[in-house]
Parts: sequence; structure tokens; C-alpha cells
Amino acid sequence: MNTIRMTDLTPKRKRQKGMQPSAPQSSYKIQFSDIVIFIVERKMGAKRRAFLMDLARRKGFRVDNELSDSVTHIVAENNSNPEILKWLKIHQGVDGSKFRILDITWLIACMETGGPVDWEKYQIIVNGKHSSTPSLHPTDTLAIGRETISQYACQRKTTLKNHNNMFTDAFEILAEYDEFRENEGSCLAFRRAASVLKFLPFAIVRINDIEGLPWIGEHVKGVIEDILEEGESPRVKAVLNNEHYRSFKLFTSVFGVGLKTSEKWYRMGLRTLEEVKGNKNLKLTRMQRAGLLHYEDLISYVSKAEAESASQILKETVWKFSPSALVTLTGGFRRGKRIGHDVDFLITVPGSREEEEVLHLVIDCWKKQGVLLYYDLIESTFDKTKLPSRRVDSLDHFQKCFAIIKLPKEKVYTSILPDSSAEEEEKDWKAIRVDLVVCPFEQYAFALLGWTGSRQFERDLRRYATHEKKMMLDNHALYDKTKKIFLKAASEEEIFAHLGLNYLEPWERNA
Repeated sequence: MNTIRMTDLTPKRKRQKGMQPSAPQSSYKIQFSDIVIFIVERKMGAKRRAFLMDLARRKGFRVDNELSDSVTHIVAENNSNPEILKWLKIHQGVDGSKFRILDITWLIACMETGGPVDWEKYQIIVNGKHSSTPSLHPTDTLAIGRETISQYACQRKTTLKNHNNMFTDAFEILAEYDEFRENEGSCLAFRRAASVLKFLPFAIVRINDIEGLPWIGEHVKGVIEDILEEGESPRVKAVLNNEHYRSFKLFTSVFGVGLKTSEKWYRMGLRTLEEVKGNKNLKLTRMQRAGLLHYEDLISYVSKAEAESASQILKETVWKFSPSALVTLTGGFRRGKRIGHDVDFLITVPGSREEEEVLHLVIDCWKKQGVLLYYDLIESTFDKTKLPSRRVDSLDHFQKCFAIIKLPKEKVYTSILPDSSAEEEEKDWKAIRVDLVVCPFEQYAFALLGWTGSRQFERDLRRYATHEKKMMLDNHALYDKTKKIFLKAASEEEIFAHLGLNYLEPWERNA
């Protein structure tokens, strides 16, 4: 069953306790007059509820807008037993155990068959006692069409539990190859498809399982068919053996090397890092020299424990100068990941403008302590008179520092030379990348939301704001184009509320 979480747009007027009179039935012909359905909006949202109500009415069912004495079936989605009972008590003033409360899969089954189906196995509550949600084949939960699963990642609760790694890994490789070739459209198509499949609560085992899913175009479908039939995708296999892809994959793994530099090196005939280091004609930037110098450390994964150690080092340093500062670990680690390639931090100082100096003080302190191996400080270019960016992938304008620091660790011995007879040098630290971002406190909620990710989640969140709400969102602010005002927010929850979305926890944004 899908787990879409849209906003609960309950009318602002105060509901009266007790039963509400039935709303007039639409002009659709009622074929099953002995059944009266009420659909609970909680965890479903107004848009999806309206879609389901209209669909059921077109199929000949009577669906009331309000809970009334005549209602025979209450339908809910993704609500636990205590949640639905509490909701009915608070918002409707009724004892839910007296009703026939069914899971949304009952309604979907009715839509498939074109008429009522046996309801007993779909009960959420039986005689006041809890009942488990029925187990259905995945296609049963997708049968009502493309509207079942939102096209926007910000309306899909996506955890790290991925049932379709074999497909999403393939899509990520193809997307990366298209990114190297600057084929933006195809790259985005594969990333959107991967995002949808990561959300699914089941493993795809047959081609019919993807019927009705958004963003599954012909190219994507072809890759899925190949994997289902052959166990692998010939297209992915060809990419992995492609010299252009392999070279770009290697070059971009170096800190400070992007697509333009990779293209330049590739055109020069370079294929390995040894060739890069040995080419006397190359003028490497400071960042690239640091990336090559500490390459082995930087390409190894950073563990959650290492990220937390780096967090403690940063906090101790920041709090020397600003005891009230907030230092937050963001990025993939905030979303629940156990490993990453770098560590992102957001810093702000409530009630002051001290944040403008904090980064300079941290850098000076780390220099004296010998912690800093490399840094690139970028000052803020934020202009508060400008509206949020219209681009979904736009960068923010905060003061930030991209750094490589020494992280103390258990004693590790590394050879100076590859020759096994070489003497060994004791190395008690590991070089790791940290990104430090400083923002004004009034923009903290927007910055935290933006720097938490994931990339596809943020892209779709901004796209949703633009296309569905006529708003503009970036890491600095949220602007309502209709009202022509900036909407303030002290937390991520408030931003979701402004957008009319149910709040998703950071670990539910792994799109």
C-alpha cells in the first residue's frame, strides 16, 4: 500500500461535537444504496481524498463529505488503530469502535471489481479490538491509476529501506553517465524513476508491478524489463565498460574536480590519476592539489561515528566564541545514513549577528591547532531584497567553508611506498571533508530544510511550491506570489504547513 502523506487540510471553522449532517450527494447515479462511505482525510490530504471520493462516486457508491448517522463504512489510510480512534474522538466527537472502520485497500478493491467486496478482512478495528492491515499484492495498491502515487518526492515518505536496489542502482549509473555527458533531460528522468522506486514498499517482480507509476517512461521501463528477464541491464553494463564514463567517474572523485576539468583532462588523453599527477603542463588549483594529496582518505567512506566526532570537534570550537550557537549535522547523516563522503554542518547564532565572525574564528583556531589541512572560505552574497530563486537546483548565498580536517583515530600504519619492504609510518589521523555553512537565525529553518536533502526531495519540494502553490522556495526564504509576501517560519514544520504538506521527518526524505 502506498504511503503518500499530503496535508490534512481540515476546514478552519470549528467543528461541532457529535454527528454532522450529510452533504448532498453529487449528480452521479447511486448503484449501491445500502453502502454510505466516509473517507478520513488524516494522513491522506484534501486532494487525494477528493480524487478518491469522486472515483468512488463515478463507480456508483454514495460518499458523504461529513460523518453522519447514515454512514456505514469509514475508510482510512496509513492510520494506526489508536490514531484513527483518537482522530474520530477529537474531530468528530464519536466513539470509533462503534463504526465499521476499513483500510483504504477495501475501497481500492471495490474500484477494481466495480462493486462492493467483502469488508471483514479489511477491518482496522473489529469489535473495538485492533486488527492488522490486509496483505495484498503490490499491484492491488496501485490499481486506481497514476494519481495513487504523487509525482512529487515531497509527498512520498521515502526511508532508507529500499526494496528495489537492483533497479535504482542501475538508474543511478545511467543518470550519472548522462550527467557526465550533460544530457540533463535523460539524467533527470532516471533520477525521478529511481526516486519513485525507492519509495515503493514492495519489490518489483513483474513488469505489471510498475503499471500506473509516475515517471516510468519507455527508456526506464526497458531497463526494468531487461533486469527482470536477464538479471542485468546490457545498457548499464555497456556504461560501466565505457572509457568516457570510467574516466569521468575517476576524475570527479577528486576533491575540486568537476565536469569541465574532467572533460579537459579527458581531451588531453589522460585516463588515470597517475597521468594527471605526472603531467607537468597541468595547472592544478589549491583544492585539486589538496584533493590529490589526501585522495585515499577522501574516497573512503566517512562513518556515522566519524561524523559525530567531527561534530564534537566543531561544537567545542564554535562554543568557545559563541556559547549560544546552534551547530547542526545535516545532509545524509541527518537523514539516517550510516556512511557518507563528507560531513555537512549548519551554524547559526540566535539573537545576534555573531554568525558573521564565527567561521573566521573557527578557521583561525583550527589553523593554530593544526587541525586544518585545507580550506576555501566563501563570504555571503545574500541580498535580502531579492526573491527566492526560480531554479530548483540553485545554490544558496550563505557564508560557507569547504574544508579538509584531520580527524584523530586509532593508530593506523600506512606504507610510504608501495614496496612491501618500505618502512611504515604511524598515522593517527584521517583526512575528511567538512562543509561549514553559516546562516542568519531568521533563515535557519529554510537553510536546515535545504541542506538536509535529499537532492531529489529538495528539487521536487521547490517544484511543488512553484507549480502547486504559486510560491517560490529556496534555502533562504519562502515567497507567496499570490499574496506578494514572504512567509516566515521558525521550523521546518512551519514551512511544510505553509506549503500545505504533511511534515516528513528527515529520515523520510531519502528520495
